[in-house]
Amino acid sequence: MEIMVYLIVFVFTFGVTFLVFPLIIPALKRNGVVGKDMHKPGMPEIPEMGGLGLVSGFCAGIILAIGLKVFLNNKIPLDVVSLLAVLGTVLMISLIGIFDDLIKIRQGVKTLMPFFAALPLMAIKAGHTTMKIPFIGSIDFGPFYTLFLIPLGVTGAANGVNMLAGFNGLEVGMGTIAIITLAIVAYLAKSMTAFVILIIALGAFLATLYYNWHPAKIFIGDVGTLSIGAIIASTVIVGNIETAGVIIIIPYFLDFLIKLPNKLPKSFGIYNNGKLYCPKSGPVGLCQFMMKITGGISERNLVLTLMGIEAIFGIIAILVFLTK
Repeated sequence: MEIMVYLIVFVFTFGVTFLVFPLIIPALKRNGVVGKDMHKPGMPEIPEMGGLGLVSGFCAGIILAIGLKVFLNNKIPLDVVSLLAVLGTVLMISLIGIFDDLIKIRQGVKTLMPFFAALPLMAIKAGHTTMKIPFIGSIDFGPFYTLFLIPLGVTGAANGVNMLAGFNGLEVGMGTIAIITLAIVAYLAKSMTAFVILIIALGAFLATLYYNWHPAKIFIGDVGTLSIGAIIASTVIVGNIETAGVIIIIPYFLDFLIKLPNKLPKSFGIYNNGKLYCPKSGPVGLCQFMMKITGGISERNLVLTLMGIEAIFGIIAILVFLTK
């Protein structure tokens, strides 16, 4: 019965998300919600805010999971309260993304706003205050976990995904690898509520990736990047798999460290004859760093390389969990 539930919510979420995009792509284009594809000849204008499709499918999947739990089989191992808290956090952070895509919130303000999106998770005291830290052991953080670590996790993940962005398929591609990793860890940890959320997210991400992959038919915008980070952080918290969450976020943290001395700039490449090159001023982000060490790389290969790096950290996260 449980396997059937997982399959149903995955297929349903994928289907809803996949069908939403043909509706919103022409609507966004018609209303001028577009952005320039900086890494294509002539920099064509592509519809933005595709994250609306991702969030729509994700929310539909969560609602279906709640419905299956409440009306069909009360023995399904799902915590409805946690599902609603995650739904609330993702909706709040997607609203922040919508505002930023439409009216461009100041960077400093946008960086801190995801803190408040964590309130639903804080309100239910999601997760366990005791965390197992490699080489140190178990530490009970008490109220500090709920009042500081939960909002810090949501804020850090949302901003991390939002910064490591700007290339066709990058945000959703890396997010998909992260989600698969966390789903494996959550299943092994028997954190079934988190596992179901991740299965739902996987359906939404894969459908979105079809439209966002090179050459992208739509950009996901800040509403998409912030939501991806919020989904990752929320499931890590609900599933009590913080160690895995910290490991898979390392590539995003490395990008942050490279960008921080340069005041967190955008890190586009210089397009020339099918490849992207690092500006002469030097790399100001992980993507430009990859362009520099390769001496020029195609956008598709750049994204695949970064997805590969994320997969390596995903494998490390799974191995660390298995050795606990």
